[in-house]
Amino acid sequence: MSIRVVVADDQEIVRTGLIMILNAQPGIEVVGEAADGRQAVELARRLRPEVCLFDIRMPGLDGIEATRTLAGPGVADPMAVIVITTFDLDDYVYAALRAGARGFLLKDAGAALLTQAVHAAANGDALIAPNVTTRLLKAFADGTPATPPRQPLDALTDREEQVLAAVARGRTNTEIADELYISLSTVKTHIASLMNKLGARNRVEIAMWAYETHRVRGAA
Repeated sequence: MSIRVVVADDQEIVRTGLIMILNAQPGIEVVGEAADGRQAVELARRLRPEVCLFDIRMPGLDGIEATRTLAGPGVADPMAVIVITTFDLDDYVYAALRAGARGFLLKDAGAALLTQAVHAAANGDALIAPNVTTRLLKAFADGTPATPPRQPLDALTDREEQVLAAVARGRTNTEIADELYISLSTVKTHIASLMNKLGARNRVEIAMWAYETHRVRGAA
């Protein structure tokens, strides 16, 4: 089955371009489009797509609030949202990830990275543009969390600490497997264990926790 996507961007030419790129990819189908955040939320709730692709700056309800509405901490059945923007600003990424975004891309990311992000989000993973991953996630370490980082339910194993650091640096599962000389299925098992121990819903939240607890300090 195709991954169904809702695209929201207030610039028609950008929205049309994103739709054309996504519809040209095998296994991806854009099922709805919106020009503002409120319409995007309504469409997403009605269509229940596998992935939502939202621009940050939209009239009425911006991409951050739309993301929080559909994927925020208090949402019982959060949807997979990727935030896309022209602006490479720390504050935007910080806000997007806090709001529950499962990915963050710049609009010049290209078709290959956009497609990869959609597949990752649909599979329960997350992708943040590699050129901004470390610097932007590091914002969580530089700022003071609103609440103290939660403690893991059980102590992390040495291998889980290694996987945690790799996830925080934006490594993919395949890259982690290659770096640590373990199988892909073992990587997935460790990530599932980390999510359980940390109470994280996705790998973005795992990375955020790593930076908030100063386990990773921005090394690439």
